[in-house]
Amino acid sequence: MKVKTSITLSREILRAIDRHHSEFKSRSEFLEVAARGFLTRLARTKADRRDLNIINRHADELNAEAEDVLAYQVSL
Repeated sequence: MKVKTSITLSREILRAIDRHHSEFKSRSEFLEVAARGFLTRLARTKADRRDLNIINRHADELNAEAEDVLAYQVSL
C-alpha cells in the first residue's frame, strides 16, 4: 500500500533526480528505489559490523586454531 507524503528537497537534488526521468515512471518511483537501496545498504553495513564484532571476539581462539593446523603441514 502506498502512502502519500510530502518532503522538502533542495533544487540541486530535484534537478539531479529529473535528469533521470526517463529511467523511472515518476519522482516518487525514483525516490522509492533510492530509499530501498539505501536501506539495504544500511542493513548490510549493520550485519557486517555485527559479524566483525563476532570475529574479533573470537580472534585469539581462531588464530590459535589456525596456527595449530598450519603446524601439521609438510614443508614443500
